[in-house]
Amino acid sequence: MSAWKDVQKLSFTDASARERALGIVDEDTFTEFVGPRNKMSSPHLPILGEAIEFDDGIVTGVGLVGKRPVFVISQEGNFIGGSVGEVGGAKMVNTIRLALKAYEDVKEKYPDSYEERLPAVVISFETGGVRLHEANAGLLAHAEVMDQIQNARGKIPVITVIGSKVGCFGGMGFVAAATDIIVMNEEGRLGLTGPEVIEQEMGKDEFDAGNKALVFRTTGGKHKYIMQDCNFLVANKVAAFREQLEEIMEIPFAEVENYRRIGSLKLVEEQFELVKLAAELQPKDSKEMWKYYGNEDPDQLNELPFEEFLKNAKRRERNC
Repeated sequence: MSAWKDVQKLSFTDASARERALGIVDEDTFTEFVGPRNKMSSPHLPILGEAIEFDDGIVTGVGLVGKRPVFVISQEGNFIGGSVGEVGGAKMVNTIRLALKAYEDVKEKYPDSYEERLPAVVISFETGGVRLHEANAGLLAHAEVMDQIQNARGKIPVITVIGSKVGCFGGMGFVAAATDIIVMNEEGRLGLTGPEVIEQEMGKDEFDAGNKALVFRTTGGKHKYIMQDCNFLVANKVAAFREQLEEIMEIPFAEVENYRRIGSLKLVEEQFELVKLAAELQPKDSKEMWKYYGNEDPDQLNELPFEEFLKNAKRRERNC
């Protein structure tokens, strides 16, 4: 059996950044950009006495899904929590730039059929956000990635996948929210401020970071799916994420805009309505929001196996 087929069977949560990058594109099509052999490591960490990684904890490259080139960015949470610094940020930014260059080339070469070859960007987030060792460089990297996502808008889809151990927090939570489509598993977590930081700054009465059930109900894939903060919820296998990506590739690009959460006045107004609702309801637990959206027994819903959850969960209706 091929290594690629072995990767398909892996738990997405346990897969490394490189395994995720290889597994979400077609077999034997992935080419890595600036891999470990290039030794593009952080210039800042050695000064601080920190260990380095030759890929700076991020895997970038390109593969195919059918005829379509997919530019992959995959973060490794085992290296400084998947944090983003100067080198990792540059790899992210330039991968999106290469995807945009590919878009221009494909459009020029296939003017009448370019949509069936339309490139896409897939970002596998596993990060706590900015690398504090490289604070300014890390913050700048976040801004530059957001800038490239805006440049890609209306040209190529930018797709987020979240399902690894660290989740997606900090400034990268903003970046993920700005992409076109988000795919998560139950184990994936998405937010701005991490649970431990909330508890540290506001106290355990505000948020008990040791209550793992509460953490996952608040930031996990099931809650994000019900609230429409993620578009698709999939099983915890590399193959499941890959299959969902194949289905997304079949969505006409003109309809991709309908999956976004931010980026237009109408979507901003929708988010403000959610803020108003939260102020009125003052929920102490996400289960209160689940019930508000028609899930009469949130506790039972939360305990359902994955497939049963998908069949029974009632989601927030969107106005867009």
